[in-house]
Amino acid sequence: MGGGLLLGSAVPGLQGLLESVKVGSISVPIALGLLLMMYPVLAKVRYDRLGTVTRDRRTLLLSLVLNWVAGPALMFALAWLMLPDLPEYRTGLIIVGLARCIAMVVIWNDLACGDREAAAVLVALNSVFQVLMFGVLGWFYLDLLPGWLGLHSEAVAFSFWEIVLNVAVFLGIPLLAGYLTRRSGEKARGRAWYEAEFLPRIGPVALYGLLFTIVVLFALQGETITAQPFDVARIALPLLVYFAVMWGGAYALGKAAGLTYERTTTLAFTAAGNNFELAIAVAIGVFGVTSGQALAGVVGPLIEVPVLVALVYVSLRLRGRWAAREGGAARAGTS
Repeated sequence: MGGGLLLGSAVPGLQGLLESVKVGSISVPIALGLLLMMYPVLAKVRYDRLGTVTRDRRTLLLSLVLNWVAGPALMFALAWLMLPDLPEYRTGLIIVGLARCIAMVVIWNDLACGDREAAAVLVALNSVFQVLMFGVLGWFYLDLLPGWLGLHSEAVAFSFWEIVLNVAVFLGIPLLAGYLTRRSGEKARGRAWYEAEFLPRIGPVALYGLLFTIVVLFALQGETITAQPFDVARIALPLLVYFAVMWGGAYALGKAAGLTYERTTTLAFTAAGNNFELAIAVAIGVFGVTSGQALAGVVGPLIEVPVLVALVYVSLRLRGRWAAREGGAARAGTS
């Protein structure tokens, strides 16, 4: 993050060069980094086990409620409570809350030793709902609900095909590549070779892709972020509260529902993460690259990346305690 900000601020013309390499509204450098990041993780998924996840109705239901009811509602409430005098930033944050994570969450979940198969299913479920519900919820939270509450409303039109393209690029391509890699690798050499020999070779690519994505993302927005530090701080506060409440609430719900550590971790990260690529693209497309809405979208990953890295660490600490409790319960049951 620091390296990206430094590059964006110190290297003349770099930001313009990176912004010029686009296909539609999709930044090619960011797309490349995300594809490199997600492909090895999705190649690790055992696709023949996805049926066990789809039969787990508790996980699916909790994920839908957290992502498409609790998440947007919480961001709407925080944006209005903490930014009542800044309508552009408020609208940008609400758009961030509507863009549920379908990309980077895969690697956060993998680093935290969550359930890979569950992550693949929940991310795919989010992608379907993102296509179907993003525009509907945008109309509800930006126009209809504020009108009901006597607040200032802002009618916004979202591009359906932009959302479809975003889902296809950031989830469809790496998911298909991961599936075909596992299928062809197991068919040619068997599962034992594939998991013991092949996966360790491509595994480091995910971390390289993550680091590359973060550097490029912050290089793109370095000048914008460093030029308006006070505004960034105002936007950051509701985001910090949002990530903490969503992750902690999802963890508590998963534990209360009797889910395993792996499923609970996957539930928490898929609920807390956001699709910042889509949020930034939508804000720029609707309001312009210099708008306050676009700045709010940019600040999203500035806060999300370090917070979710920290939550990966917290998850791994909880994993040890979870295993210790389960071991103690098992010994007590045996005795």
